Amino acid sequence: MKAVVCRSPGDLVLEDRPAPGAPPPGWALVAVSHVGICGTDYHIFEGKHPFLAYPRVMGHEVSGTVIEIGEGVGLALGEPVVINPYLSCGTCIACRKDKPNCCVSIEVLGVHRDGAMCEEILVPQQNLYPANGLSLADAAAVEFLAIGAHAVRRARAEPGARTLVIGAGPIGLGTAIFARIAGLDVTLLDMSTERLAFAGAELGFPTLDGSRGAVPDLVKEATDGEGFDVVFDATGNTQSVQSAFAHVAHGGTLVLVSVVKDDISFSDPEFHKREMTLIGSRNALRADFDHVAASIRNGAVPLEKLVTHRTRLPGTPRYLARWAHEKSGLIKAVIEVGS
Repeated sequence: MKAVVCRSPGDLVLEDRPAPGAPPPGWALVAVSHVGICGTDYHIFEGKHPFLAYPRVMGHEVSGTVIEIGEGVGLALGEPVVINPYLSCGTCIACRKDKPNCCVSIEVLGVHRDGAMCEEILVPQQNLYPANGLSLADAAAVEFLAIGAHAVRRARAEPGARTLVIGAGPIGLGTAIFARIAGLDVTLLDMSTERLAFAGAELGFPTLDGSRGAVPDLVKEATDGEGFDVVFDATGNTQSVQSAFAHVAHGGTLVLVSVVKDDISFSDPEFHKREMTLIGSRNALRADFDHVAASIRNGAVPLEKLVTHRTRLPGTPRYLARWAHEKSGLIKAVIEVGS
């Protein structure tokens, strides 16, 4: 089969690889249809991912069609599916608490093991969700949106809560969209005037432009000096995460959607006097995938505006390398693999 392989940082090629073969019991063979390109994929290509072994087939935002099933698999041949790329052990403390998204031994397709920038892939049955009427193109967007949907569910905020989403990239926009679906009063903050213009004009969000003034002053002005009830940080930037504590109102909540490699420090007196709640959010659960799929079906998610760039599998080495550096106008890029 054809596969796009990152052989080493900066070296991305289309090559022939052996097909996966027949699925073992409990697994299915999926013909890949569409793959979204994530920030993680760009980091892998650029050599910025700290725990990755090359060569690697990337790709974890995936839709496809079941073409062969192993013993005990209840899916039908020809079933269109969304792939949950988080492979869990099923036995650790997190899995026993129904939190496979933070499994102790989690393996993410395209990161810890080869992913779906290829024609076929083997996947455990429990990681395959019927698309239930979604087009395969739309189904490939479910995973990246589920990250934000999960973060919003973790926040447990009441409708109407004054909410700040920091970071207007794909994950931040997804978080903002699902916060709005949950009835929260959402504002987006970013340092990019271009991204904020998109969020305002195309998605209808109020925005704060961090490049045009001191962010603490902008937050105070937007909230009458009180701060936001809920703050989501989706930047992946250490300084942004540390600054976000100051944007939270007394009695409010800070949700860390993105992860940074560095230690995070904050003022304990400021944290305590606010009686702030600090929440980490990782990956997503089946309930989040289902919520996203239902929201796409009912028209609450403007996917036609979020997917801005497209290519096919043979063009991926050239275009992924370009999009890693040319970000203007780019929100979400998708690879069409199937015919």
